[in-house]
Amino acid sequence: MSTFKELGIESEIIKGVEDLGFETPMPIQEEVIEILLQNKRDLVGLAQTGTGKTAAFGLPILQMIDFSSKHTQALILCPTRELCMQIAGDLNNFAKYLEGVNIVPIYGGANIDTQIKQVTRGAQIIVATPGRMLDMMGRKKIKISNIRWLVLDEADEMLNMGFKEDLDNILADTPSNKRIYLFSATMPDEIARIAKTYMNKPIEITVGQKNSGAENVEHLYYVVPARGRYLVLKRIADYNPDIYSIVFCRTRKETQEVADSLIKDGYNADALHGDLSQTQRDSVMNKFRNRTLQMLVATDVAARGIDVDDLSHIINYNLPDETEYYLHRSGRTGRAGKSGVSIAIINLKEIHKIKHIEKQIGKTFIHAKIPTGKEVCEKQLFYLIEKIQNTEVNNENISTYIPMIYDKLKGLNREELIKRFVSAEFNRFLDYYHKSPDLNVDFSIRDSQPEKNITRFFINIGKIDGFERNTFRTYISDIVNNKEMVIYNVDILNNFSFFEINSDLTETLLEALSKKKFKHRSIRVEPAERKEKPQNRKRQFRGNRR
Repeated sequence: MSTFKELGIESEIIKGVEDLGFETPMPIQEEVIEILLQNKRDLVGLAQTGTGKTAAFGLPILQMIDFSSKHTQALILCPTRELCMQIAGDLNNFAKYLEGVNIVPIYGGANIDTQIKQVTRGAQIIVATPGRMLDMMGRKKIKISNIRWLVLDEADEMLNMGFKEDLDNILADTPSNKRIYLFSATMPDEIARIAKTYMNKPIEITVGQKNSGAENVEHLYYVVPARGRYLVLKRIADYNPDIYSIVFCRTRKETQEVADSLIKDGYNADALHGDLSQTQRDSVMNKFRNRTLQMLVATDVAARGIDVDDLSHIINYNLPDETEYYLHRSGRTGRAGKSGVSIAIINLKEIHKIKHIEKQIGKTFIHAKIPTGKEVCEKQLFYLIEKIQNTEVNNENISTYIPMIYDKLKGLNREELIKRFVSAEFNRFLDYYHKSPDLNVDFSIRDSQPEKNITRFFINIGKIDGFERNTFRTYISDIVNNKEMVIYNVDILNNFSFFEINSDLTETLLEALSKKKFKHRSIRVEPAERKEKPQNRKRQFRGNRR
């Protein structure tokens, strides 16, 4: 393994890198740094988020920049405010021992007049989001016609966010003799188009395989009934007491609903989506980076550019439509050589999506069993015991209270004391999971099927009313409004339907639907009994008639 010195990095820059705790280059840095220092060609670097790309292009650029000049010599474009600030911060840290350095981040959501003043003082390196960069160019506050280096970081994400036209307009204003360094996690057609149109026979460096997932990420999926996702999310959180994760949802509405439910149920969680103001976004992200929050519920767009170390889990509450989005999600854990877990919560109809993603990223997903209530309780209990074992005792501050504590507890023997202490912390898990159902899907049945304690119902709405399985589940769940209820084995017929729920929720269901109407027709729901016809292996049902 090479050292930064062997790659050609000067000692002043190495000192800044070592102050950050980095001693040896990461794989992409080994591949890229020497090439950029010795070669005048353009470069395409394919690597996942968190592999060390910023230092890979940043260290050579810092070394080649003429800091005695105040002219802008390098422009780094990236998709989001968060990533823009991160890159500028990293470069300033690397350049700690260099003189005359002015690196300015340009992004939306901040005072543009302040940014204009920073630029006009002379910025050798500008880090910018495409929209704010075009704004600055339109105001003629930034001149990039003579830049020597242009970096497109997370280029695929910029295209996914709709910056194609902005990038074309910015690139058209740059000189033909510049060097372009393009970094991307994936290589979609539009990235290939940019390389072909604007780059000069670029060298291509790939860390890992093209369009592949990070090596240190374990990919799991849980199969659940469509309306059982939230219950499974809670199981995942409870089974991993030290969880530090991002939960990805499809829509802003769902993101807020899931976050609100987690907060209501006592989890350290919050939402990040496009309906939040920049001040709210900053507040949420600060709490997440400080680990005040354990679970950040976010949309793909809102989470772009988030750079947080040591995430233990990425949870796909819903799978994204595009494989590239899954790559970016999962790439936020398992970074810098550490391990991580990417979990997908899916229903039976989505298994084909898992197979597709496996093929695209070259990784195998493990079909994991959803932890049972008993397993969750055991995990939490031993986590508590380990936490007690590792607690440091502040003898100086607590010694004053020890006599009073001994006096209060003198009537309890050792065994009784331990039981009560553990119960004080642990009873809520025991109470919650005492009769919790098994949420795992039985693959021997064409839809989800629990093992026992299930009641099947007849209801007088069906295909003629416009229902299919998913819309039916949504309709019933919205009326009942009970997050504990999971709807199993839905059979939609023409004029009526059948479905199953946990028997403990029978009264809740019947009460919720008792006075409801659909299209001016009273809804009738009642327990149904199963009747097998010998000549047909499909299960037949009939409603109980009085």
